[in-house]
Amino acid sequence: MPRSIFNATISFGLVNVPIKLYSATESKTVHFREVHEADGAKIEHRRIDPETGDVVPYDDIVKGYEVAQGEFVELSKEEIAAAAGEKTKRIAIDEFVPAGAIDPVFYEKTYYVGCREGGADAYRTLHAALAQTERAGIGHMTYHNREYLVAIRALDDVIALHTMRFADELVPGDELDAGEPEKGPSQREVKMAGSLVDALAAEFKPEEQRDTYRESVLAMIDAKAKGKQVVRAAPDEPAEETDLLAALQASVKGAKG
Repeated sequence: MPRSIFNATISFGLVNVPIKLYSATESKTVHFREVHEADGAKIEHRRIDPETGDVVPYDDIVKGYEVAQGEFVELSKEEIAAAAGEKTKRIAIDEFVPAGAIDPVFYEKTYYVGCREGGADAYRTLHAALAQTERAGIGHMTYHNREYLVAIRALDDVIALHTMRFADELVPGDELDAGEPEKGPSQREVKMAGSLVDALAAEFKPEEQRDTYRESVLAMIDAKAKGKQVVRAAPDEPAEETDLLAALQASVKGAKG
């Protein structure tokens, strides 16, 4: 049974829903420690004052924001906490928007929302309303001295809460140095590309997707732990440029075959 990480109350109108938040994701990334190659000892990272060379205790460290070259404005932990505003555990929903209208680029992290004692009826009512209207509630949440933009929506039999990025955190796509194409695609190329998309169409089944890189790293670790010699695979050769239409036609034929 997962442990809740935060207690709060979702409010919309005059309705209050006491809830608990649970992490909906779990990182499977392979983590490494830095060790000394000569003797296998773990490497320590210490906080050193570059002026004196002394180790600085954690309690003597404050946050500094660089306002000019080498010039910092220092803030204490208490000042940073005060800037975050009142430590409220109320998640006020300001509006309900079509869930499908939220571009996934705005989603940051996902949590499951569970109900606390006495909140079952309000929780189920909110879940049903979100599911039937296919809308998501947009509001704000204060967590760990930071304000988050959040969206709540029905996800299967539970409510999901997504922390979101603010609009000014997104980098406009038109700022990319992608270069201007010499000419647009021909109608024949677009039609053939559409045929390839149709030929490869499928239902999304996330359980069938595997992190092959992680599996390879773990297999390599297991082999080395057993004293086996690991042979590194040759890198892929860069793909050669091909005729776009011919490549599309061959791809469609292969997909259909």
